[in-house]
Amino acid sequence: MDSAEREWERASVVQMLPIVAPRKLAKVPFVELADGRVQGVVSSGSDIARVYVSSISAQNHGLSCSTNNNRPCGGLRGSYPCKHIGALIDEAVLQYGLDRVARYLRVEVPEGGHLMNSLAATHEPAPAAVVFSRFLRHLAYLELPGSSTPIPELQWFPATGVTR
Repeated sequence: MDSAEREWERASVVQMLPIVAPRKLAKVPFVELADGRVQGVVSSGSDIARVYVSSISAQNHGLSCSTNNNRPCGGLRGSYPCKHIGALIDEAVLQYGLDRVARYLRVEVPEGGHLMNSLAATHEPAPAAVVFSRFLRHLAYLELPGSSTPIPELQWFPATGVTR
């Protein structure tokens, strides 16, 4: 191990993974790989005031989709995904890349295949409150005035401009 690698290991910052492609935040403003699920918030196509919290569990590919106030999505039928889950997967692949999302969900996607077709999906309702709460917390940071002073809650985020 050379000295540059040792120095990087002692650094107090974390290396950021760049996004794969730019995202359109109007349709899927929030997507994450967390809590053993690909989960996020998807805007309603018919009501600007409604959003859906959708998720796919990594363990058994359980599909869940409900409104932000826990009303079930009418388009989710058993193991057949609704359009919200489809949009969530598409955005997760844009943000994290197909390989990383497939590894997280523990599936193999054939060359030229689609991730959704590789899942052995089941219907498994999941609580939406935690995901929606995290989304709202992220939105709150957008309302802060511009400043160069540190924000204590964001101290763990990696510093920009740090190179290896």
